[in-house]
Amino acid sequence: MYAVSTFVMNHRDLFQGPPPSPPPQFELERELVYPGEFPVGATASQIALQVLAMLQLDGTHTVARPFSPEKVVINRLHPITPRRITYRAAEKRVTVERMVFAGAGFLERLHRRRGFQHPYLGEDLWAATVDLTIVALLLLALTGLWMWWELRVTRAWGAVSLVSGCALFALFLGSM
Repeated sequence: MYAVSTFVMNHRDLFQGPPPSPPPQFELERELVYPGEFPVGATASQIALQVLAMLQLDGTHTVARPFSPEKVVINRLHPITPRRITYRAAEKRVTVERMVFAGAGFLERLHRRRGFQHPYLGEDLWAATVDLTIVALLLLALTGLWMWWELRVTRAWGAVSLVSGCALFALFLGSM
């Protein structure tokens, strides 16, 4: 998944056309009047949690900045169907828009998901699989070096490969 998503991100113009990339497209999913009240001085996080609970869309989300109590824009993060939820205080209206699916955007969202900072099991499972993948790749590299050292016949070519790889890494690092 990381190899494919990195390829798509590195060659964005092949998948989304020449820069600048168009903004993601959204389609109206539903619009309704918000029946509840918010506590006086409610924070953006409190408003977002309350609106998402009412919509039964609880999950990983962000609140667009700058925060304004008059118009709160909540981005409900999801790899397949992200949503933009807008609450307008004056009308007590909630608008839910679903992002139109695009393969390149889907791969990029999977690639950029990270960390254990959200209190949701799905996010923690994703982060754990990323950690396991990193450990597996490190073990693959270390056992490869060990095998290279143990098999005397491959030491010369292995040394050439190791030096070439380090030189390429230094070259790429220096060109950043």
